[in-house]
Amino acid sequence: MRFAILGTRGIPARYGGFETFAEELSVRLVDRGHRVTVYCRERHPVKTYRGVDLQYVPTLRHKYADTLAHTFLSTLHLLAQRFDAVLYCNAATAVFTGLPRLLGMPVALNVDGLERHRKKWNVLAQSWYKVSERLATWIPNVVVTDADAIADYYHTKYQRDSVMIPYGAELGPVSTDKVLGEFGLEQGKYFLYVSRLEPENNALLVREAFERVSTDLKLALIGDAPYAADYITRVRETRDPRIVMPGAIYGDGYHELGSHCFAYIQATEVGGTHPALIEAMGRGALTLYLDTPENAEVAGGAGLPFTRDNLTRVMQQALDMGEEERDSWRARAMERVRERYSWDAVTDAYEKLLMGLANRQKLGA
Repeated sequence: MRFAILGTRGIPARYGGFETFAEELSVRLVDRGHRVTVYCRERHPVKTYRGVDLQYVPTLRHKYADTLAHTFLSTLHLLAQRFDAVLYCNAATAVFTGLPRLLGMPVALNVDGLERHRKKWNVLAQSWYKVSERLATWIPNVVVTDADAIADYYHTKYQRDSVMIPYGAELGPVSTDKVLGEFGLEQGKYFLYVSRLEPENNALLVREAFERVSTDLKLALIGDAPYAADYITRVRETRDPRIVMPGAIYGDGYHELGSHCFAYIQATEVGGTHPALIEAMGRGALTLYLDTPENAEVAGGAGLPFTRDNLTRVMQQALDMGEEERDSWRARAMERVRERYSWDAVTDAYEKLLMGLANRQKLGA
């Protein structure tokens, strides 16, 4: 069958969770014999990537208009094609999902988390997300959520059931460690934080908490953000030589960092399932997470929770553990991912969903 994925920045993944999701899902669907097109904002020198068709569509480079402009133009291009089913990503794009439906293409919308709570959005943007939440409950054929907590929110607030499909992750550490030497890091001797450097992801909180920990270990703060220059400047304002901030790292380097850290810190407080958390657990990292319902759902008792007030103490707790106890936490984290968050299981669920939509459309026609 022919499927399309819209609403992300595109693949290869060079930004965040949705892009990683689009890459992992589309490649696996192609391996299963489907033809998949991913709409991209960056022009690529090739028209396919790992068997996936790449469709470049221009956008408006603006904090508040980028996703909407690109998805709108992608939708216009989509309408001239013929796909068996379409997957939109991001609740903000809900308004566009009705257009392919009018032409007989069924649509699923992955709403992600509760994006209107992000501090980067002004009142207008927050209002757009609030309206989009409601539109998401009746314009697309199916609403997809990535966490039980988000599914419960849509059910309680809008009386709309959704299909809950989590993100996935690879299992086990990688053996290489080339990138570590480039940043002055050693295996097992650094805390790792990975996220977009935006206020609600709490990189500043992590940095300041680590500065109060007595240890020779380092802290690697990995990430960037296109519209958060002031906040990133604040995060970088440290004289602590133990803190390393190289920016965003993707691909093999990212996998190496997650595989060899002493512990991984997940400090996000907005959104649904955060891919970086699942990926770190899948690599077997000792995991510390901000105690939100979404993060706790992913950790499933296989990580150490912290609050905004006690992260320093929990870091010290991890340092004071015996190695056998730390290894036990790491094994539990990996087993949690093995049971619930494999990419093959995620692909199974999306393939079933999209093929089901396509087949129902054909029978209805």
